[in-house]
Amino acid sequence: MTLEGYVEHIKYHNEENGYTVAELATKEELVICCGYMTGLQEGESIRVEGSFSFHPTYGPQFKVTSYQMNGIRDLYAVERYLASGAIKGIGAALAARITARFGEDTWRILEEEPERLAEIKGISENKARDIAIQLEEQTTIRQAMFFLQQYGISIKTGTKLYQYYKDDIYDLIRNNPYQMTMDIEGIGFVTADEIAQKAGIARNFPYRIKSGLKYVLQQALNEGHTYLPEDVFFRRGALLLGLLEEELTDGVNDLLFEGEIVTKKNHRGIKVYLRKVFLMEKETTQKLFALAGPIPFDRKACLDVIERYMEQEALALDQMQSEAVLMAAGQGISLITGGPGTGKTTIIRLLIRYFGRQGLDVMLAAPTGRAARRMTEAAGYEAKTIHRMLELGTLDDEDRTNAYFGRNEEYPLETDVIIIDEVSMVDIYLMNSLLKAVLPGTRLILVGDMHQLPSVGPGTILKDLVYSQAFPVMELTHIFRQAARSDIVLNAHKIKEGVHVRTDNQSRDFFFLERNHPQVIAEAVKYLVTRKLPPYVEAQPFDIQVITPMRKGYLGVEELNKILQETLNPPGEGKREKSVAGGVFREGDKVMQIKNNYQTEWEVRNDRDIVTDQGHGVFNGDIGQIKRIDPVMETVTVVFDEIKEVRYEYSQLEELELAYAITVHKSQGSEYPAVVIPLLGVPKILMTRNLLYTAVTRAKRAVTIVGNGEILFRMIDNPSELKRYSGLIDCIQEVKELEERKPID
Repeated sequence: MTLEGYVEHIKYHNEENGYTVAELATKEELVICCGYMTGLQEGESIRVEGSFSFHPTYGPQFKVTSYQMNGIRDLYAVERYLASGAIKGIGAALAARITARFGEDTWRILEEEPERLAEIKGISENKARDIAIQLEEQTTIRQAMFFLQQYGISIKTGTKLYQYYKDDIYDLIRNNPYQMTMDIEGIGFVTADEIAQKAGIARNFPYRIKSGLKYVLQQALNEGHTYLPEDVFFRRGALLLGLLEEELTDGVNDLLFEGEIVTKKNHRGIKVYLRKVFLMEKETTQKLFALAGPIPFDRKACLDVIERYMEQEALALDQMQSEAVLMAAGQGISLITGGPGTGKTTIIRLLIRYFGRQGLDVMLAAPTGRAARRMTEAAGYEAKTIHRMLELGTLDDEDRTNAYFGRNEEYPLETDVIIIDEVSMVDIYLMNSLLKAVLPGTRLILVGDMHQLPSVGPGTILKDLVYSQAFPVMELTHIFRQAARSDIVLNAHKIKEGVHVRTDNQSRDFFFLERNHPQVIAEAVKYLVTRKLPPYVEAQPFDIQVITPMRKGYLGVEELNKILQETLNPPGEGKREKSVAGGVFREGDKVMQIKNNYQTEWEVRNDRDIVTDQGHGVFNGDIGQIKRIDPVMETVTVVFDEIKEVRYEYSQLEELELAYAITVHKSQGSEYPAVVIPLLGVPKILMTRNLLYTAVTRAKRAVTIVGNGEILFRMIDNPSELKRYSGLIDCIQEVKELEERKPID
């Protein structure tokens, strides 16, 4: 739909992103227009395209998708523009005098002879020159926006580009738009390539090839790989660029020469890395071996702690647990892995007690806020997130995706022992940062379950460390009596071993409901979340988590979230909303952060609204609740971990999504009173044992699977896992072989 008219009044304008709320006077009526409209001024004649929507507070609005400025020509429009404050130093009275003096010729005078403004009383020659400069700057911005729109660049993106490149934007777009992928966060190869095609740039343009090849490796990181085999790299590159594999050779050689990528050969072939990731794996390996090795400890005192703990708690530790405690007490780096109910928490408690009696300082940490809270409750000792422990700081630049940690080689962690839980969630970035802050001589104890899904970020850290056989490992397999009373624990271990679970619903905490129609399953999920499970597990519906294998489809995250939102948090009087791509956010909604944002600030407030704590960083997978939507300030306030408030600008809302239903990957490291798992129409690639195992082990008191029994059993029968290319294990084994070849003195 298209509207045309004059900008009567600008109600709001965000200088950073160009978002504008304006009153547009058409021939028929006054319309509220909202959208990204840079350079817009009152009095401007514009043509806008978009559609009408209804805001619950502000009524009908026209959502602008594109606009065109027709200029300021008639006398009324010129006076309105000058009186709007668009030109510093000109107010309503002076605007009236200018238009009275020059009449219909006013706009031409402004554009062609601005020095004549000095003829007006109250305007000096210097002021006339300043007005001319301001007019030229605004004209330049308009021209840039028109130019960028020709290439399909949105107003929001165009504003970001112009702010960065200024007048260089013209040459950049015409000659090498791929440079944007290096300079501007949020602009990737696909966007740059679309612009390049419209600019007539050839498919074999060298910068296009190099940018595309780097994009291939960046996408691989997003899939969890730290590198790609050479043949996979060339195949993906050729497919992306629409070229033959041999046409990529020069681009690859250029990237190697420029140090952008690195290749490494081993017995399996050639691996291709982004340089920064290659260096991370290499540095991580060096740091691990610097920590590794025996550390003297009081074995008798450690055994005494174990014996006394067993007496006090009336528990019987098995040999594996005792050996795990002794191993961790006497090694620089050690790994403890096991499924639910195998006693990992008991080992952590024992280690804390032993080290405390030895007068040693201990730090506990986990990858996420939820995991850290669970660790604190289970161990009875404060645990922080790894990011908090490393003192996540603020960067001077605007890149929100990079972390700066206050603790590093120059300012290491001041402690004797570090115990990290849920290590399966740790990616190569975080492990590298952690190891930089750990001094040799410090005990580093890594605890986790290597049969869970790997981290969202690149790498398979825990598996690589275990399978490398370079460091002391204790894998716990015995399920203790108390845990054995739970069918969640017993069935999780059955699933891990490929054994079919019972579906006769004779359990107190593990249930299966055979349903074979998507709508029927969705209704069952709604009933379980809202009515059946909350009283059964003594929790609120908000705390019951729906976990689904997929994003798309009727039982995927996207559709289930819409269904559950309308059930758990329907529209209400006074409940503000914000329309977003694919749906709406509403006050009270359960939401999830879907990308790491190390720069976002959070704060904790007490009952008197006084800030008692603050920091930086919201991370992929963090779940919170929308507390407030402010349409005037264009912000959405979300509370994470029940206490941390984060304020998002509307332009940042792409970092959030509804979280009534989440994917299995996003559930890692979290524990919920009850979990509901819909299983129907699951893509074959997702029908895996470890995906089901991870989902089931997220539940504390009840698991309910709703769906097709055949799919359930096929998942249990399928031991295959999505392939991840991680080079850390090769790096570790290379160093291990070199160490073993060293002559003994």
